[in-house]
Amino acid sequence: MSRVPSQPRRKQVVIVGGGFGGLQTAQSLAGVDVDVTLVDRENHHLFQPLLYQVATASLAPGSIAIPIRSVLARQGNARVVLGEAMEVDREDRRLVLRDGTSLDYDWLVVACGAKTSYFGRDEWAAHAHGMKDIRDAIRIRERVLLSFETAERDPDPESRQDKLTFVVIGGGPTGVETAGAICELGRQVLAGDYRNIAPHDIRVVLVEMGDRVLSGMDEELSLDARHQLEELGVEVRLETRVEDVGPTSVSLADLSRDGEKEALDAALVVWAAGVKPVSFAERVGVRLSKRGQVVVDDHCAAMGQPEIFAIGDVASFVPEGQEHALPGVAPVAIQQGQHVAKQIQRDLDRRPRSVFKYKDKGMMATVGRSRAVVQTDRMKLTGLMAWLAWGLSTSCSWSDSGTGSS
Repeated sequence: MSRVPSQPRRKQVVIVGGGFGGLQTAQSLAGVDVDVTLVDRENHHLFQPLLYQVATASLAPGSIAIPIRSVLARQGNARVVLGEAMEVDREDRRLVLRDGTSLDYDWLVVACGAKTSYFGRDEWAAHAHGMKDIRDAIRIRERVLLSFETAERDPDPESRQDKLTFVVIGGGPTGVETAGAICELGRQVLAGDYRNIAPHDIRVVLVEMGDRVLSGMDEELSLDARHQLEELGVEVRLETRVEDVGPTSVSLADLSRDGEKEALDAALVVWAAGVKPVSFAERVGVRLSKRGQVVVDDHCAAMGQPEIFAIGDVASFVPEGQEHALPGVAPVAIQQGQHVAKQIQRDLDRRPRSVFKYKDKGMMATVGRSRAVVQTDRMKLTGLMAWLAWGLSTSCSWSDSGTGSS
């Protein structure tokens, strides 16, 4: 009796993380002869660049979050698993989840993102609020709004200003955008709703250890961004190191004055000074950089593990001829996701893999309404024109990340 041959098993792609990189990888595999499983601890994809607007009550949480299942609903070869990846059995090619279940893979894509880094001072996390997810943004928004309520009832002007002092640590795009938005919210929106609070009572301090904000930008644009912040009323403290963070105060050291110390009372401290890969990166069992990122080759695969890709914040990709790894920004993750999908198709076709080449489309940051800075290889913009360009770019990016286009 002859045996009917069984159907060969479809190749399995397991993606850890539903951020920009992970979701883009899944979408880019539509139509490819593989089964795609996307695993994430959350059931939504978050447009992180606009988190600060949720934190400052400019947007509702639902405006920047979209269910991952709805994004992939029409993609026949994709499914979503709500769960937390715990470890990788590289020998058997199996991803183990927290609930004890496991997923077999032929290719594993690690795109689990990053979390707030306090540079070895994790005890500060209780008082310095990071901004990596919706919960963080809502918590910051509540603290800002409650500060106004308590200040309204305080008869002492000096004590009232302490309750309306907000400190943002980190002069990168997130810090600049958050500081500008809080100052604008307080002085131009909320102050008018309270009888005992005047716009000048709101104090926002941006702390940066370097000698300028937005250090990745052209120096002229960096200076312009600082001026725009100061026009809004933000105090910009450059060359200033954070010594300690307490429940109601921040200890600072002015590096330009031989480390002169200052204690600053604050109702809220927002930490925008750095990130590090989530702990799952350590459990993949591959080579890591000093920052804890997965070191990848020029195909975006982990060194010595061609079946394991790492992209976005969790990966350390150093372009040929350069000294530093690509930054942890959305465009990098999106382009790497597209590239990884192409490499999987190449593997299926038994073709050699191609080198990933990042196309830098520039950098931008908002400072407030009608205020921004934009830098590309072709132009530099500031003020209203930069803000309009930022709005258009953000709208297009959000559309691309949430509708399935690639």
